[in-house]
Amino acid sequence: MAAESKTTGAGQSETMGFQAEVGRLLDIVANALYSEREIFLRELISNAADACDKLRYLAIETPELAAGDNDYAITVTADKVARTITIADNGVGMNRDDLVDNLGTIARSGTSAFVDRLTGDKKKDVSLIGQFGVGFYSAFMVADEVSVTARRAGEEEAWHWTSDGKSQFTIEPAEKATRGTRITLHLKEDADEFLERMRLERIIKTYSDHIPFPIRLAIAGDEKDEAESAEETPAQVNEGSALWTRPKSEIDDAQYSAFYKHVSHGFDEPWMTLHFRAEGVIEYTGLVFVPTERPFDLFNPERMSKVKLYVKRVFITEECDELLPSWLRFLRGVIDSEDLPLNISREMLQNNPVVAKIRSGLVKRVLGELAKKAEKEPETYTKFWENFGLVLKEGLYESAADRESLFPLTRFASTTADGLTSLDDYIARMKDGQKAIYYIAGDDADKLRKSPQIEGFAKKGVEVLLMTDPVDEFWIPACGEYKGHAFKSVTRAGADLSDIKADDAPDAEKDEDKAEESKDGAVEGLAIALKLKLGETVKEVRASDRLTNSAVCLVADESGMDIHLERMLRQHKQLDQASPRILELNPDHPLIKALASKAGADGTGDIGEAAELLYDQALIVEGEQPSDPSAFARRLSEVMAKAIG
Repeated sequence: MAAESKTTGAGQSETMGFQAEVGRLLDIVANALYSEREIFLRELISNAADACDKLRYLAIETPELAAGDNDYAITVTADKVARTITIADNGVGMNRDDLVDNLGTIARSGTSAFVDRLTGDKKKDVSLIGQFGVGFYSAFMVADEVSVTARRAGEEEAWHWTSDGKSQFTIEPAEKATRGTRITLHLKEDADEFLERMRLERIIKTYSDHIPFPIRLAIAGDEKDEAESAEETPAQVNEGSALWTRPKSEIDDAQYSAFYKHVSHGFDEPWMTLHFRAEGVIEYTGLVFVPTERPFDLFNPERMSKVKLYVKRVFITEECDELLPSWLRFLRGVIDSEDLPLNISREMLQNNPVVAKIRSGLVKRVLGELAKKAEKEPETYTKFWENFGLVLKEGLYESAADRESLFPLTRFASTTADGLTSLDDYIARMKDGQKAIYYIAGDDADKLRKSPQIEGFAKKGVEVLLMTDPVDEFWIPACGEYKGHAFKSVTRAGADLSDIKADDAPDAEKDEDKAEESKDGAVEGLAIALKLKLGETVKEVRASDRLTNSAVCLVADESGMDIHLERMLRQHKQLDQASPRILELNPDHPLIKALASKAGADGTGDIGEAAELLYDQALIVEGEQPSDPSAFARRLSEVMAKAIG
């Protein structure tokens, strides 16, 4: 970050350029990204509350940090003459490095990916920016200049930061300031509405009533307001008590919504709200939300929990992995414990029996409420599953203890059901003689529906689940079965259809059985010829009972790796080469019949280059490229030329 320094009366002043990603954000925000500009006050008050929370926690172990001023509060002052709004707090404050890091850069993992996701669609982008925690920049929606004066708790030196929100900012030492942060917004010409008491009171009551610190409002430059407040502290506007400590009967949906937006930095509404108090061996209160929209960082490799931990209303941390499993990381909210010590450290949280009990109770409660939603509001639940189902399926892999509760919540696309189906509904529709839950894994559900491997299942009316999430390849082998029914991939050699009764009439079933008896013999010679031609490229060549329309397909050996999983591992350079597959032939296909006739019963007949063409065809259907595309094109051209000639 380039910096230009110059000496002023107050000391050394530095002018520095914003990080490139910040520049883009500022440009979007300054051009009224937010649908309602009043959101700026919510964001700045929220940041001030976080600063007070942090100092209150630090002062437990180091009381001198808050010495002389431990009545935490936030003061909003509007000056009608200067046309400014100031938001001041006596929280933890910032030093020079904090100002540069927090206001000049976005020092978070995934920054570039986040910025790349900005679409220009205001509704989508506003949610992303809020969730990313850069709400400070919303100040530039109403201000053409923003200045920040701050002094960090425990330090003597104060600093002044200022910017017009374009390309750079200036930072310099400031005259002695009180501890905390003071943000002053120099309003744009069209932002005078935010100088009016009634307007500001309504914004604070709407968005910040739940903030557990007093929010005081003062109006300067207005004779009436100044006369009323000349001899007293500015009036407190908000309720000022922790929302989760109040009875549910006293809280309305608007208050829950405002608190959700405060803890999530989101702009959507909560999809589900859980407000509860656990009493017994341990006591704790929870106010937890399931978002309506998928948070932008849901698949961040760090997979951090975002539920804040409080102890006796004192904020402890918002990154407590011990409080929730990573597969519930989409939850937002707070947990407030009565039993943990106030001075608990990050190390003490690990393996703490109280935290473990809170975690167990919280997981059980959340999964129970999701089960109720799934049963009572299936259409609404489907929307939830589309957003967060992939994450819940991580729980099937990671948490054996919770599988019994997680399995009924899962939903899948299938070859026969409209929309999504549960495993219980799948089992209820299973055919006579069907023992396994059949599935096929891949990247695209529509392509999977056209896969040759499911043709025989479709003919017998057997439903096949379509697994399109990468995590499916991991939780299925980890779980193995559900309610006594093994999960079985249709792309494996062991997917036997012979015991399953078809939907046809009994006579048709008998005819099918007779036909099966002659299949192996009909293509035995061709199988020998193909194996001789293809050699170690294929593990085996044999007749298939899963093909009805296609001539050939590739399947994995029953003890081998599933085709889709192997493909994923090769794409991520975790596997060097593909394993030889089994090439299955459709004895009823005209091409296979003709080639079988040429090959003869002993497989010595000349089948030309059909072996390579059939194998390449099977690869292409699987979404793979022939090992030698040029040779494939040449062979295909020769075959077409002969057919035309």
